[in-house]
Amino acid sequence: MKTTRNILWGLTVFYAAVFVWYTLWTAVIEQHAEWVGIVAFLLMALFTAFIAWYLGLENKPFARNLLPEDREEAEIHEADYELGTFAPHSIWPVILAAGIGAVFASICFGWWPVFWFAPVALIGLLGWMFEFYRGKFAH
Repeated sequence: MKTTRNILWGLTVFYAAVFVWYTLWTAVIEQHAEWVGIVAFLLMALFTAFIAWYLGLENKPFARNLLPEDREEAEIHEADYELGTFAPHSIWPVILAAGIGAVFASICFGWWPVFWFAPVALIGLLGWMFEFYRGKFAH
């Protein structure tokens, strides 16, 4: 957390510097302020400062027990926690991704193809959810 916090504080300084530079550039050189970019850079600086401050606040419980990414002598495997059980040859994530991709791609043609592809996405989601209840990987 400390490393991430320090990176975010560095980004805050960078965004603040770009905010000042961009404001001066658009106001002085271009002769009119470009408000969308000015507000965007200001908000990026404020949001990264807020997240960095929050991570600094949440870092207090880890002062005694450092996370592996904050220790110099830590090994890679110490930060590699158990993520869950996954089926090695599952087709359901592919079906779900194809269904969702087809739903979002069909929006550019109109709303009518969504009604064809939404059931494919729903079948992929349900198949992935209930994969361990039937077939080869059943418990």
